[in-house]
Amino acid sequence: MNEIAVTSNQVDKPRSFDVEKVRADFPALHQEVNGHPLVYLDNAATTQKPNAVIDALVDYYRGYNSNVHRGAHYLSDKATAAFEEARRTVSAFIHSLAAEQIIWTRGTTEAINLIAATWGRQNIQAGDVILVSTLEHHSDIVPWQMLALEKQAKVVPLPLTTSGEIDLNAFTDLLDSRVKLISLNHVSNALGTVNPVKEICALAKQYDITVVVDGAQAVAHFPVDVQDLGCDFYAFSGHKLYGPTGIGVLWGRRELLDAMPPYHFGGEMIERVSFSGTTFNQLPYKFEAGTPDIAGAIGLAAAIVYLTSLDRKAIVQHEHELLAYAIEKAKNIDGLVRVGTAEHAAGIFSFVVDGTHPADIGMLLDQQGVAVRTGHHCAQPLMESLGLPGTVRASFSMYNTKADVDSFFNALQKVLQLLR
Repeated sequence: MNEIAVTSNQVDKPRSFDVEKVRADFPALHQEVNGHPLVYLDNAATTQKPNAVIDALVDYYRGYNSNVHRGAHYLSDKATAAFEEARRTVSAFIHSLAAEQIIWTRGTTEAINLIAATWGRQNIQAGDVILVSTLEHHSDIVPWQMLALEKQAKVVPLPLTTSGEIDLNAFTDLLDSRVKLISLNHVSNALGTVNPVKEICALAKQYDITVVVDGAQAVAHFPVDVQDLGCDFYAFSGHKLYGPTGIGVLWGRRELLDAMPPYHFGGEMIERVSFSGTTFNQLPYKFEAGTPDIAGAIGLAAAIVYLTSLDRKAIVQHEHELLAYAIEKAKNIDGLVRVGTAEHAAGIFSFVVDGTHPADIGMLLDQQGVAVRTGHHCAQPLMESLGLPGTVRASFSMYNTKADVDSFFNALQKVLQLLR
């Protein structure tokens, strides 16, 4: 049975988790699709939003919609206060030392591109090596490839074990003075593998290697402490954390962020502009050119406040039980092969079925109201390493139930009867 990769104090003595009470907070879950009650198992792509987030967005647009900073009126003052309070909320959520280390982005993708375009161009030189996990989403591969092409550096993939985990022995063998950066996800979006980020960061520090962590799939599943992990950068997206789309976060070590040049240029990120030269604003604003996603930041903060009002230990245990239950149910499906059997996994059940195509399975499941994702999950190098065109991915959240898992497998049985 797989286990969620959390520390012991995160799972000791959780209170009982009232999943029905939580489900009542998510209006989108209570609808029919194709004449069937919706079973939403596409949470790795995006999570549904609780009323608290929806209300926060409506309140902003109805009550105090205004641009932030420098406004000389009540609405701007109120919007600015809510916007900067959201930054402090995120800072506390991931245990940042200061709110100034929280940079608003459009999501994890932009955050990684920001690092590549600023820190990367400053620090990567010809002949340097960038290690990237084979588990990565394309957004954590392509920016490094483009940087390596520009700088005549090299991107080297970290090999995996047969269970879909980073091969730590092979990883250790790759470490030397040429390696300047390691980039990896905290949780694989395709397999659910929870990577040993803290151990990898400790090994990297022995060689003074900078570590970037894609936390998009992690922050909704278990608590994250960037200080404890020991990474240099951590990025995540609001929409996978019950928040709005189009808003994300980049956290970085203060000394690195201070040394990095701006990413975009325009309003807000400047201190003074003249035709004789321009000076840039301080953190975090030097990375936040133009009008930000004010509503998105406020909505993300509302999502975090909502999530942290619940017992996160109990959520971890609940999601652990859902995944274990799905693994057990899958044993009754002839020809089903689970893809990715890591010892530590979170929230994702990825699989193929002999003699069927994942896309056909996904389409027919949808006809029964079951929402999953199929394909390569923006992880084509991973699928190539597995010898697969793609998988079916059912991804769980705190509001899913064992009844959802039952409905999913009952629907899958019917699909396979049609396809075989």
